[in-house]
Amino acid sequence: MWFKNLQIYRLPTPWAIDLATLDAQLARGAFAPCPSHQPLSRGWTPPRQDAGLVYSSHGQWLLALTAEQRLLPASVINETAQERAEQIASEQGYPPGRKQFKELRERITEELMPRAFTKKTRTNVWINPQHGWFVVDAGSQTKAEEVIEHLRFCLDEFPLKPLHTQRSPQSAMADWLAGGSAPAGFTIDRDCELKSVAEEKAAVRYVRHPLDGDGMDEQIRAHLAAGKLPTRLALTWDERVSFILTEKLEIKRLAFLDILKEEAEKNAEHADEQFDADFALMTGELSRFLPQLAEALGGEMQEAAPVTTGTDTPPWE
Repeated sequence: MWFKNLQIYRLPTPWAIDLATLDAQLARGAFAPCPSHQPLSRGWTPPRQDAGLVYSSHGQWLLALTAEQRLLPASVINETAQERAEQIASEQGYPPGRKQFKELRERITEELMPRAFTKKTRTNVWINPQHGWFVVDAGSQTKAEEVIEHLRFCLDEFPLKPLHTQRSPQSAMADWLAGGSAPAGFTIDRDCELKSVAEEKAAVRYVRHPLDGDGMDEQIRAHLAAGKLPTRLALTWDERVSFILTEKLEIKRLAFLDILKEEAEKNAEHADEQFDADFALMTGELSRFLPQLAEALGGEMQEAAPVTTGTDTPPWE
């Protein structure tokens, strides 16, 4: 339940859709098991077993996109195709041509697909409709786009836009490192990566290494002066949440400190109560954290254009 990565987007405040309408429109793209002939299936599943397609608690919403993929390694297809090609060559006296071999691989893929193992993955989405936060628990923007694409298909309107701030994370992180301190409410931790903007892309990384004292301040300032810019920086917010901020405004390795999880466990007697407590505490912290992060980056830019509205084409086609 606890998110580990944040891809951050913005919705209108408040988002003008009610819970029942959202649940009904998500049903257009509900999950169905992957057919034997299809390599991939995606769809919405209940975030909690006894809930609908939207789990709601204290005005916070949770969605879950489930993907089922058939695992058919290319090496298996190639090995089988090579064996068939050798058999064809012995029968017709010459090896199959490029077109014939391509058709052979396609036919073998169709034959093996129904017998391939399947793997399920789940991507969670938190929505704060009152304050317009839309956050995907995904390690990359590409993974988040899969979720957004599926929502485009399901929803009549989807006025989403990325979070844009007045200052770029890279510029802000460079200033924090050069000055040896983070903005109010944040502290710099022990991980950092700096990369050169020159063609060779030289990089230096500090992992679990204090970034102050013992001449470290001077080292980092020397790297900045030489043209390297920060691409990742470990920070802690309010002594409660630690994370890595990237130059793309992604949050990686998000970790809620143990004291928070202990708070959630105090009054939970069974799994459903634990789920409720975890979600309430996590969303409460993130609802405070995200505005302060945006403020640390100079505040939000309001003129960013919406990403998209709905589409009539299913994302799996």
